[in-house]
Amino acid sequence: MREKEILVVVVMLCFDVLATTSFAANVTYDHRSLLIDGKRRVLISGSIHYPRSTPEMWPDLIQKSKDGGLDVIETYVFWNGHEPVKNQFNFEGRYDLVKFVKLVAEAGLYVHLRIGPYVCAEWNYGGFPLWLHFIPGIKFRTDNEPFKTEMQRFTAKIVDMMKQEKLYASQGGPIILSQIENEYGNIDSAFGPAAKTYINWAAGMAISLDTGVPWVMCQQRDAPDPIINTCNGFYCDQFTPNSNNKPKFWTENWSGWFLSFGGTVPYRPVEDLAFAVARFFQLGGTLQNYYMYHGGTNFDRTTGGPFISTSYDYDAPLDEYGLLRQPKWGHLKDVHKAIKLCEAALLATDPTTTSLGSNLEATVYKTDSGSCAAFLANVATSDKTVSFNGNSYNLPAWSVSILPDCKNVVLNTAKINSVTVIPTFTRQPLWGDIGSSKAVGSGWSWIHEPIGISKKDAFVKSGLLEQINTTADKSDYLWYSLSTNVKGDEPFLEDGSQTVLHVESLGHAFHAFINGKLAGSGTGTSSNPKISVEIPVTLTNGKNTIDLLSLTVGLQNYGAFYELAGAGITGPVKLKGQNGSTVDLSSQQWTYQIGLQGEDSGIPSGSSSQWDSKPTLPKNQPLIWYKTNFDAPSGDEPIAIDFTGMVKGEAWVNGQSIGRYWPTNIAPNSGCTDSCNYRGAYNADKCRKHCGKPSQTLYHVPRSWVKSSGNTLVLFEEVGGDPTQIAFATKQVGSLCAHVSEIHPQPVDMWNKDSEARTKSGPVLSLECPHPNQVISSIKFASFGTPQGSCGTYSHGKCSSTSALSVVKKACVGSKSCRVGVSISTFGDPCVAVRKSLAVEATCT
Repeated sequence: MREKEILVVVVMLCFDVLATTSFAANVTYDHRSLLIDGKRRVLISGSIHYPRSTPEMWPDLIQKSKDGGLDVIETYVFWNGHEPVKNQFNFEGRYDLVKFVKLVAEAGLYVHLRIGPYVCAEWNYGGFPLWLHFIPGIKFRTDNEPFKTEMQRFTAKIVDMMKQEKLYASQGGPIILSQIENEYGNIDSAFGPAAKTYINWAAGMAISLDTGVPWVMCQQRDAPDPIINTCNGFYCDQFTPNSNNKPKFWTENWSGWFLSFGGTVPYRPVEDLAFAVARFFQLGGTLQNYYMYHGGTNFDRTTGGPFISTSYDYDAPLDEYGLLRQPKWGHLKDVHKAIKLCEAALLATDPTTTSLGSNLEATVYKTDSGSCAAFLANVATSDKTVSFNGNSYNLPAWSVSILPDCKNVVLNTAKINSVTVIPTFTRQPLWGDIGSSKAVGSGWSWIHEPIGISKKDAFVKSGLLEQINTTADKSDYLWYSLSTNVKGDEPFLEDGSQTVLHVESLGHAFHAFINGKLAGSGTGTSSNPKISVEIPVTLTNGKNTIDLLSLTVGLQNYGAFYELAGAGITGPVKLKGQNGSTVDLSSQQWTYQIGLQGEDSGIPSGSSSQWDSKPTLPKNQPLIWYKTNFDAPSGDEPIAIDFTGMVKGEAWVNGQSIGRYWPTNIAPNSGCTDSCNYRGAYNADKCRKHCGKPSQTLYHVPRSWVKSSGNTLVLFEEVGGDPTQIAFATKQVGSLCAHVSEIHPQPVDMWNKDSEARTKSGPVLSLECPHPNQVISSIKFASFGTPQGSCGTYSHGKCSSTSALSVVKKACVGSKSCRVGVSISTFGDPCVAVRKSLAVEATCT
């Protein structure tokens, strides 16, 4: 066999061996990597949070992660989900941690269990149970005995649970790493000297639990030995551990960013994400984790923030619904393959980096046995050509080329050869025909939530109470109610006078009712939840009722002493007359009610007997519960509910909360661009879309939560909407695209055997419908030559083969997948001596 063919076979065999995970009894580390049974490993990891999806989704998510080239699944452990009431534990359904870990093991992947137990994660209260706040003398995340006692108790419980199921690698299980604490180094200066004693205690406590696997602390520069300190961020190539004996790990590579109600939608181009990954491994990294690989959904009231949206899509390789986000998933899969081809050299030696010019670097891993791998990086924002090992290489801006043999480029991070998928949502009415002659509301029933105090457990207190300490987060809602007498000779009743209700609140929102009528509302923002508003009101002679409904939108999850951040109407609350007269109501006797009457009477489950179904459906009225029955959309595509027409509230499907909805919270008009230039350092505000549009209109309903028929949808609408506008939306593939150059950036076929990137005659364009029951039904566009644009906006360039469309149609239409050679032998030569490419846009049905 020729030398190159031998190399290909050897590499393929090595990849097959490395791709097969066998759980071992001994996990340690040295200065280069994690050692599993004494062997160094390069590990690609991805975060999937089990409560943000359903047990029915887990196997598919895990398998798609494996197919994408992952070795490890990383997850937090969510204390407030597992112990909502002290000593009352929940490990069922979406919180079945053992089942999740076992499913990962069944797929042949490892687990990194980030116990914390503080998680941050845009999760309500950072993952801490609210009851923790009420323990006398407690201070979170510092050298405080009550807190340490509870933290150790829960951490030990999780470790013991994993041990009982023999899930640690030391027992033959999949868990190879655990994390204690989380990003404490970002805030530890606020705690003074107690921070150091606390972090040392946490490390010692974790080690004493004897898991048999290493522990890590992310963002903790002073993590004591033997704890491994790790990096979180958009880039971690410049990170170095705090000891020469520890490996370089990246626990959170942010695949995008989270969405806030009232914010634009963030995304991160895959070229930049791939660049960051390649740079990390180029400069000595050996374990990298995507945060998130699947983001999922904040069901129930689990969002933190405040103002974090229900969607936690995170622009991840697997989208909120569990579908492949292309080309992100596919391009990263190619990056993982290229890095794995370098694994033997990466692990056998330390890197040597030299300059090839300004912002140009070559990093080489070369062993005495002859193994050699190289990374060529262009950190500039313009394309460059470099000379390396006697050869010339073109390096696009902000890219890394990977050379597993120090000679041939198998991948450049800026050149994508994966398919691109443009998804679409197909709407259909929730029931009947929205435009039909059916009586309005014939599919809906409703209940009016009482305005003000309606429950027997209401209580009276002087002054204005802080909300979280009052409700213990048992509900989003707290009523503040007051009666005040206005005499006929008071200035508030003068003809033509304007009375104003002045309300100040710590957040997050409130609605003001005067004499049973909605007078106005106040809303904070994610950056400033505090509210100060003046609402014009009309008072009557005699008794007037003021009912203020304060509400939270997820409790704070980040920052030093965040547990002390308050919410609710803490005042002052004043009546102000036009003539300057003011009455301060703040210190008067207020009556309080925690939560809503409907929450206590079983309305979210649809079980209440109070439902009204008269022909006239109340619309655009505050505080109404709505219910309807529906049949699920046919097929098995992911389901969402489009809440256009509603304002703000929460929704339940068959008794399961799909989370808070707020489709009227509009993003700013500025800050978005039609396309995002990935060249240059990324930040969370760099790439934004959907300016001037609702932050979120679509809300995920897991298929496993619905039956084919006889389903119940319940809504609680705070402000007033029209539920007849609500519709289902199923997520489908709108267009499937690929764009492959005639001269492929991978001149030597060093991929493993399942790759379809090339044939002996040259590169190949591959298309495959993502759904197993779909086929390619049409070709919207095909051009061989110099096509322009991107998926959905392709156009012919000056050079274009006349046969391209017919050739692609013949090869692809009617098939689930197809492959077309990208060469003049297939299409002829429309322009001699010009580098050509093939661009195709297809439809799957």
